[in-house]
Amino acid sequence: MIRVGIFGYGNLGKGVECAVNKNKDMELVGVFTRRDPSTVKVITEGVKVYKEEALAQMKDQIDVLILCGGSATDLPQQTPKYAAMYNVVDSFDTHARIPEHFANVDAAAKAAGKTCVISCGWDPGMFSLNRLYANCILPDGKDYTFWGKGVSQGHSDAVRRIEGVKDCRQYTIPVEAAMEAVREGKQPELTTREKHVRECFVVAEEGADLGRIEAEIKNMPNYFADYDTTVHFITEEEMKENHSGLPHGGSVIRTGVTGFHNEHTHVVEYKLTLDSNPEFTGSVIAAYARAVYRMNQEGMIGCKTVFDIAPAYLSELSGEELRAHLL
Repeated sequence: MIRVGIFGYGNLGKGVECAVNKNKDMELVGVFTRRDPSTVKVITEGVKVYKEEALAQMKDQIDVLILCGGSATDLPQQTPKYAAMYNVVDSFDTHARIPEHFANVDAAAKAAGKTCVISCGWDPGMFSLNRLYANCILPDGKDYTFWGKGVSQGHSDAVRRIEGVKDCRQYTIPVEAAMEAVREGKQPELTTREKHVRECFVVAEEGADLGRIEAEIKNMPNYFADYDTTVHFITEEEMKENHSGLPHGGSVIRTGVTGFHNEHTHVVEYKLTLDSNPEFTGSVIAAYARAVYRMNQEGMIGCKTVFDIAPAYLSELSGEELRAHLL
């Protein structure tokens, strides 16, 4: 059995716990938190919740530690720190800072003889793999990534920080006309505004200036200013009834040409429709936790990404079973 620890028990931590429960060769050893452990209730029977500090004493009890903190401030510190103690997996998703994060984790893991995977999930992660495969197969081509329809947790949080906003769910929605043009192999040049629209469902505090809130949302740089954005004001009851889930998904599409005269056009598409973003992300992470454990057993130390890991390491099945049933 692969002994798993989870550090951080928000939406992603709960999703990882569900995924570990689905994998017969894994067991959850413990959940670790910065909160008071008595306030954290896990689903798995018999599993204890510990303060973060307990990780310093449990290195011989955990094969893989899964880090479920945020990419903005948590993981840049936590992943290198715990890579010096454990084999770890994280879901770091700040694309521009991945090279820097990789270097920090790689140095810590190599010094400790540990194996780590960063930026594991569906984007970065599964979408990254499919971009790479399609680029290798169709070198003369163009990439497109569409996200949604789904809840953007970061954008929702940004709106909730506006004065007078009690709650918000922000949906990222791909523009259908743009997607269809890409699927037809036309290789259009698309601006940010032409690829996605944003839709916000906002619960405002009583007496709040709705016009000001809407204007602040639509003009927010780096989040909404470059998009066509629609704002709906709803009640708390509507929010609870209609927007309590965390669905997401999207498509990675590459179009390319082959032939000596570029006479044939090809479209490669990988699509996800996710009822629960954190549970699917947790499921990807669990598979890569298995890979991390196996690779460490074989002496492959240091930091890795999904690009470095052969698919067979992800599966509970043996090589013989994979060849017989999936090849």
